[in-house]
Amino acid sequence: MASKILNVPAPANSTSATLARPPRTGAAVGIYLLLSLGAIAMLLPFFWMLSTSLKLPSEVFTYPPQWLPKTLQWHNYADAWTALPFNLFYRNSLIVAIIGTFFDALTASLAAFAFSRLRFPGRDKIFLLYLAALMIPQQVTLIPSFIIIRYLGLYNTYGALILPGIFSAFSMFLLRQFYRSIPNELDEAARMDGASSLRIWLQIVLPLGAPALSAVVIFSFLGKWNAFLWPLMVTRTMDMRTLPVGLSMFQGQYNTQWHLLMAAAILTLAPALLVYIIGQKWIVQAVNLSGGGAR
Repeated sequence: MASKILNVPAPANSTSATLARPPRTGAAVGIYLLLSLGAIAMLLPFFWMLSTSLKLPSEVFTYPPQWLPKTLQWHNYADAWTALPFNLFYRNSLIVAIIGTFFDALTASLAAFAFSRLRFPGRDKIFLLYLAALMIPQQVTLIPSFIIIRYLGLYNTYGALILPGIFSAFSMFLLRQFYRSIPNELDEAARMDGASSLRIWLQIVLPLGAPALSAVVIFSFLGKWNAFLWPLMVTRTMDMRTLPVGLSMFQGQYNTQWHLLMAAAILTLAPALLVYIIGQKWIVQAVNLSGGGAR
């Protein structure tokens, strides 16, 4: 019987049929060519920014455009760093981005756990109300938020820069979708062993939701690092400014130091670009997995 089983011929439409299928090389080449052209179009502004940061002021607006400077002016980066208190700008941006991202991930994770794993009256209605915040443009809430900050006496402080950003409907929604893909049987087994909801969140849901949480951390960090309008409104003194606000100081009413502005922009972009390069695989993984667990 074993020999008969081992000698059963393979179906005709199995691997041989798959190997015989001609590859669609023409369509693949066209797609890769289109994607390559799109990538080049996206990278050209960054290359021009890098090129301008290494030019003399007289070479910035030469015609025809000069893509490569004749002599690399590396001192533009040192001049941009010393022209304004960039060490203070970097300190403020790091404090706001790191602390704000930590509390954003914490509150979003707790809220997502409640909306996806717990059962309580009005849960779905409260979630829809909370989710409605995604439909409100940020510009609509700027003035009310500013009035509240002034009333609390937080104007021109780290509290004004950090507190409004520690709650994010988008982060909560992304984590909730991912948490719903985790089997409920794990929660039931943990509760049978006497685990509380907080322990289930900390020891089961949080480790399993690491890819989505990593994506939330990256999105939140990049958003807070690049924020401009809100830090501009709630800060007054130079020692509380963040990097995006500091970049605008290179633009004057009658003159703009483009070579220093581009050098400062490169210095500002470097940490955010590094964070994205390190965490891009978690972003893709979280986006792919968060849509398949709706129940």
